[in-house]
Amino acid sequence: MRCGEAGGGFLLLLPRGVLLLLGACSALSLEIKASASVRAYVGEQVALKCSFKSSFPIAETLTVDWTYRPVTGGQMETIFHYQSVPYPTTVGKFKDRISWVGNVANGDASIAIESAAMSDNGTFICSVKNPPDVYHNIPQTMLIVTEKGFSFQLTSAVLLSILVFLPSIIVVVLLLVRMGRKFAVQKEKKKSGCKKSSIEVSDEPEHTGTGSCLGKLRDRCLNCVDTDEEDPY
Repeated sequence: MRCGEAGGGFLLLLPRGVLLLLGACSALSLEIKASASVRAYVGEQVALKCSFKSSFPIAETLTVDWTYRPVTGGQMETIFHYQSVPYPTTVGKFKDRISWVGNVANGDASIAIESAAMSDNGTFICSVKNPPDVYHNIPQTMLIVTEKGFSFQLTSAVLLSILVFLPSIIVVVLLLVRMGRKFAVQKEKKKSGCKKSSIEVSDEPEHTGTGSCLGKLRDRCLNCVDTDEEDPY
């Protein structure tokens, strides 16, 4: 900042040729704040926030300018101007898409963009001048527009729920699979006509019931023996 333009200071000649600048230029008297980045979905309205503080009362000469540079690079272009009333751009891709949502009396210089598109991605700069406050910092806002899709944020509560319930779900699934296999084996045994395994049969007293596989086999063998005894040849 050049002190002469800010109306500040004078020189005092001290002994030994030392110059002392009195009433030196103060720090930036107009402070601007804006979000470093803003995210939006295609087709939605997106607000570009900008606030400012001036050491002088708000005057009619106050101006607000928004400039834009595409993410692909290139020169900055003015897309919005305000002085007492808003003047949105009448040319380019932002034509009829920018609206004034600020209030300079409250230190708000925000704008909104309608129907955000991915081609809007780039850098936006908010500049405010309230003479004699015309020097300020230059915050930049990066706009990131993406297609709307499914988004999921893994919070600590969700993670805890997964860790608690996932083992229980796995155990239940394994039990169901085991029960299903056991039921299938029993069903196959019923279809084959054998109600008991060989081990179960050996543990029980011998009998010739028609419902037992061993009984059926024994009956057949006895029939064969009786036939052989009746026919000596």
